[in-house]
Amino acid sequence: MQPFRAPSEQPADPPPGVPAGRPLTLPGRGTTWVREVGTGAPGAPALVLLHGWTVTAALNWVHTFEPLAEGFRVVALDHRGHGRGIAPSRARRFRFDDCADDVIALADALGIERVVPVGYSMGGPIAALTWRRHPSRVAGLVLCATSEQFPSGSGSRSAGLALRGGVLGVAAALRSAPPVVRQRASARILERRAAQLPEWALEEVSWNDPAAIVEAFAELRAFDAGPWVGEIDVPTAVVVTTEDRVVPAARQRQLAADIPGASVWPVYGDHSVCVSDPVAFVPTLVDACRWATARA
Repeated sequence: MQPFRAPSEQPADPPPGVPAGRPLTLPGRGTTWVREVGTGAPGAPALVLLHGWTVTAALNWVHTFEPLAEGFRVVALDHRGHGRGIAPSRARRFRFDDCADDVIALADALGIERVVPVGYSMGGPIAALTWRRHPSRVAGLVLCATSEQFPSGSGSRSAGLALRGGVLGVAAALRSAPPVVRQRASARILERRAAQLPEWALEEVSWNDPAAIVEAFAELRAFDAGPWVGEIDVPTAVVVTTEDRVVPAARQRQLAADIPGASVWPVYGDHSVCVSDPVAFVPTLVDACRWATARA
């Protein structure tokens, strides 16, 4: 496994179809890792691809860059503490609000006026919060395999809060641990999936910061867009993964039902369909993005 490295160091070449990444400094925020492809129509909003928990932009969207680039300007970044995203600070834990603000800071750095955030799983809350915090900059939303809530298995609010408190305690311990301990923790997080990932993908996730990954889990458990999701007033496409056991399809459909005018785009597949079955996922994603941008 690779040791922790700064985002500015040059990684291995990405697989075919994934644009080469580059470091990009967001003033006052830090240095993130960006992949960009396509041009899109003049003045049209750009798609900003927001990946899921524990993965990276390249891994989540590996099969989608080229198909989307045929009609859109496509930008993707690694979230804080994920891959080569902004390095976490000991003084500030991972927060979805910061990730949402990173999206607009990225747009500013690239000279993009309005964006359509495309969020997958954890990327869904980040996309929705980008609209909530910066409504004038968001032209539409595409939400995939995601929900307005991610409750704990018990379903109990008090149990969920207790779990979140314990998780944040683990994250705090990891933040203060020596680098060798942090690297071992990262290795343990990865060991279950090591046999399932190709070498380039394993290298991608080996850059994850273990404390940020744990904090991101706590953010997911605490997230609740229920009180405000009905206020979303931009064209929103919800891509529903119908065989999903991580984020049940019923929760995904409820998200669509709670957003005025949202359109549902079903894909037959589980939570990993974006990678495991691109033939099923990619055409539907492209159509959903066309629908949202056409109405933006």
